Amino acid sequence: MPQSLEQRLGHAFRQPELLRQALTHRSFGREQPDSQAPGLDNERLEFLGDAVLGLRICERLMAAFPEASEGQLSRLRSWLVSARNLALAAGRLELRAELRLSRAEEAIGGRDKQRLLANTMEAIIAALHLDAGYAAAADFIDRYIVGASLDQLSLEQLHEFAYKSALQEWAHAHARPLPRYRVLAASGPEHDKRFTVEVSLGDLYTGSATAPTKKDAEQKAAAAALAHLGVLVK
Repeated sequence: MPQSLEQRLGHAFRQPELLRQALTHRSFGREQPDSQAPGLDNERLEFLGDAVLGLRICERLMAAFPEASEGQLSRLRSWLVSARNLALAAGRLELRAELRLSRAEEAIGGRDKQRLLANTMEAIIAALHLDAGYAAAADFIDRYIVGASLDQLSLEQLHEFAYKSALQEWAHAHARPLPRYRVLAASGPEHDKRFTVEVSLGDLYTGSATAPTKKDAEQKAAAAALAHLGVLVK
């Protein structure tokens, strides 16, 4: 018999409504207005969970890399808190089947959306924090989000979610205008969007990249800019 979600999370909620709220996408209430009061979707929990996650990741990174600079720590944090890493953790916890979505969101592949799964992970972190305190949330983050990922990170490697940070650091160090990003186009159906984003550094460089999410497109554009500038990207 499959484990219950609480068993998989490693926590029995004293306030089970918090877990229920964490799993509820905003579309669910719009489709079933009598099933929940306004504000009981997971968006507010995402806001808190993002802050708790960021704090715990910073604590773990500072302990693991005592000689790292602020810039290096920021780049490592970018990967650990990225939507992709959080969605991978959601997959390991089998959250896909637990989401409370509208039929419309379900029809466009909501259960497999990377950002939606990542947001749910942040909401669950907040639910744990509110139900049992920071220690419970931190333990969850350590087990399911940091886990073995910390052993795979190195200060020398520029991870794929760190290109924007690296480009900003380069511009600052060379007294250049900070990079500016703008969306040039968004195309395709809701379940298969493609975003084209342009990055510019004053009159020094302008280029664009396309990816399934705006954030991924920004990172790809930043990587192309770094390559153009001759910055070593491992």
